[in-house]
Amino acid sequence: MKSLIVKSLNQIQPQAINRNNNEFSVKTIIPDDEAGKCRVNFVEVEPGNYAYGYHYHEANEEVFYIISGTGIVRTLKGEITLTAGDVIYFPTGEEGAHVIRNSSETEKLVYIDFGTTIIPEIVHLPDFNQLMVIGKNGMGIYDEK
Repeated sequence: MKSLIVKSLNQIQPQAINRNNNEFSVKTIIPDDEAGKCRVNFVEVEPGNYAYGYHYHEANEEVFYIISGTGIVRTLKGEITLTAGDVIYFPTGEEGAHVIRNSSETEKLVYIDFGTTIIPEIVHLPDFNQLMVIGKNGMGIYDEK
């Protein structure tokens, strides 16, 4: 049964993620097993690193709200610089392709990542010519043809 969720950000243990010597962490607000139609995470990106990699979704939309630091978002149409207080929306499809990078050499980038939770989902990874298929019982990564 779903219930009201109240959490203190300072009491949430971050999940450290290291992909290809790239570091960021995620503090989950709504766990996957309790998410209904949306999810919310706090993401912290170390200086010079990026979060998740360049991708776009077929089913789910995302919104980032920058809490602190400076991020550069790579999009289909070029790079966009974001600072504290900025909000950016990523629609589904190639037009919503994105990756956010911390452009600072000293300050951590912190933002809230809001998104919808439609399953099944297909996430395209254009830099690798791959796609990720996510279902209720698992996920897989496949080469695009």
